[in-house]
Amino acid sequence: MTITRLEAVDPVALADAKGTTTVAVCLPAHDEAATIGQIVDAIRAELVVATPLVDQIVVLDDASGDATAQVAEEAGATVLASAEVLPAAGIRRGKGEAMWKSVAAIDADVIAWIDADLVDFDTGFVTRLVEPLLDDPHCVFAKGHYARPVGADGLPGGRVTELVARPALSLYHPELTVFPQPLSGEIAARRSALSGLPFASGYGVDVALLIDTVARYGLDRVASVDLGVRVHRNRPLDQLAPQAFEVLHAILARAAVELPERPRLVDADGDPVATNVEERPALDSLPREWFAA
Repeated sequence: MTITRLEAVDPVALADAKGTTTVAVCLPAHDEAATIGQIVDAIRAELVVATPLVDQIVVLDDASGDATAQVAEEAGATVLASAEVLPAAGIRRGKGEAMWKSVAAIDADVIAWIDADLVDFDTGFVTRLVEPLLDDPHCVFAKGHYARPVGADGLPGGRVTELVARPALSLYHPELTVFPQPLSGEIAARRSALSGLPFASGYGVDVALLIDTVARYGLDRVASVDLGVRVHRNRPLDQLAPQAFEVLHAILARAAVELPERPRLVDADGDPVATNVEERPALDSLPREWFAA
C-alpha cells in the first residue's frame, strides 16, 4: 500500500505530468446548497482555469429539495440529476447510487469524489487524492484520511467509523484496519477499475468500494492519502443510526455473513427506520444498449 504524507502538491507540475489522462471531480449531493458552491468555485478557479488539471466538475444531484443544483451550476459545475442518468436501470436514492451513476455518466480516466458538505475545503484535497494515480500507473484507488476535530456542536467526528466500521473490519477484514478513515468519502480511482465493481446504493458505498478494490487488485495497488484536517456537518444520532446500519451491512455482506433477506432497523420504540442496503451491479455487466438510452 502506498502511504502519502501531508505535503503540498504542485498542481502545475501535476497537470504537466498527467499527459493524456483525463481527470473529473464529482460531488454526490443531497441538499448541500450551503456548502457546494464554494467547493465548486474553488476547484474551477484553481484547478480548471488557473491550472488545467481537472477536465470536468460534475455534481450528481440526488433529488435535492433545496437550491443545490442551481448553486452548483452557477459556480461552474455540470449538474446531473441522478434519476436521469442510466434511466434503463431504474431510479433509486442514496449516496452510493449517485456515485454509481457518476461512473456511468463521466468518461474521464480518473474520477475523484469529494463530499459536498465540507466547510473547510481546499483544492489540496483534489491534488493530493489524484497524485498517486497520475504518478503511478500501477495505482488504481486512493483513499483519503484526515484529522476530525470536535465540531461547533461539541461532538467529535468519526463516530460511525470508530464504533461500527473499525470493530467490524477488525473482525472480518483485518487487513483494512491500516486505513485511518475507511468511511472517507474522499476517493479517487481509475474509471476502468470502478466500472468493474458493484456499488452499495447507500452509505455503505465508501467502505464497500475499499473492500472490493483490495479484494480484486490487492493492497499494493491502493494508496492512503493524508488530507490534513477535515471539518463537515456533524449529524445527530437519529441520522447516524441508518448510516451505521448500512455500513455494517456492507461489511458483513462482503464477509459472506448470512444476513436476513429483508434486514430492518428499528428505533427504541420498535418503529422501523428507513435504510438503504440495496446493491448495484458492476457497470461492465450491464447491457450496452442501456448506455445509449
